[in-house]
Amino acid sequence: MELWQQMIRDSVHSVDQLVEKFNLDRSVAENLDQFFQARINPYYLSLIRYPGDPIWKQCVPDKLELEDIDGFEDPLAEDQMSPVPNITHRYPDRCLFLVTSQCGMYCRFCTRKRKVGDSEKISMKQLESAFQYIEQHTEIRDVILSGGDPLMLTDYLLERILKRLRAITHVEIIRIGTKMPCVLPHRITPKLCDTIKKYHPIYINTHFNHPWEITEESMRACGMLVDAGCPVNNQSVLMKGVNDDPAVMKELLHKLLKMRVRPYYLFMADETKGAGHFRTSLEKGLEILDNLRGHTSGLAIPHFVIDVPGGGGKIPMLPKYILHRDESKIILRNYKNEHFIFHEPHLSETNENKKSNQPSITKLNNMEVKMNLEEIILDNN
Repeated sequence: MELWQQMIRDSVHSVDQLVEKFNLDRSVAENLDQFFQARINPYYLSLIRYPGDPIWKQCVPDKLELEDIDGFEDPLAEDQMSPVPNITHRYPDRCLFLVTSQCGMYCRFCTRKRKVGDSEKISMKQLESAFQYIEQHTEIRDVILSGGDPLMLTDYLLERILKRLRAITHVEIIRIGTKMPCVLPHRITPKLCDTIKKYHPIYINTHFNHPWEITEESMRACGMLVDAGCPVNNQSVLMKGVNDDPAVMKELLHKLLKMRVRPYYLFMADETKGAGHFRTSLEKGLEILDNLRGHTSGLAIPHFVIDVPGGGGKIPMLPKYILHRDESKIILRNYKNEHFIFHEPHLSETNENKKSNQPSITKLNNMEVKMNLEEIILDNN
């Protein structure tokens, strides 16, 4: 048995352990266990600094989960978009392939609670219809392995899946969605990296939410994956009391870049049943993004998106940088809240309408912007 497997076995998961470790009321712990079981491995448990801290909130069951009556069991309508078991095909050229229901740590905000933690293992035989679906749909060029966490599989089983996918000629990209570099970095071993190397191009999408999750162990794990030729991207979830602070988010993003992990997505928390206490306002997310853009490297800025309920997909959210737009000009603001006019190109090629050699951007002071906007409003009335 490998170290990471032993750590899974040694995880906090029973009602008795929850009561003893976290001083939960037994009846509450029993109800929470029926709603969504816990799994906190010794490594992730060691990251907790005090009760209720950002690590605790992500992994320790909370009675607030039982009070959330507004959430959905399947907020992204993944099951409705599942043509065969274990496949979700939402976007034209890519699909989600669920290969396990197990994770190294069960996140309390998980959007797939209805599936994650199922004790029944998914066999290769059960995955056959998914492989056949991908083979038959030649428009699929990108397959995202998820679950659960694909790295909960043994190296042998993972390789069988990778080998089968790589034999499908129209599959160009394989992505592995895994939280293991964050929650159980001991899973990233030289043997695993050697296995993955055989089937490039393989991309890793990992999931860090707070700077305290970036440790010597997680840096080593991410470094091994990058050195094995895997681009590693990070997907964070914006959560109240965890990372809904511009300074905390900036620290996380900077630390990710330092260990060669690209900030990829920042998600609004899904409308998942039992996770309402994690949700923030959209305004909070836009505030964080506004505090990043221009104030730090563009490399550190993720796409801020809402994965909309009902299966509509990811929709990007941006602060309001365009204040006004008409046929001749755009009024813009920058990260310093300075305002500019950008002149649209003239459509006519006659001499009198040709663009001058002057710059097409004019800086305005706040009074000029106010006057311009007032004139626009009057003209429109």
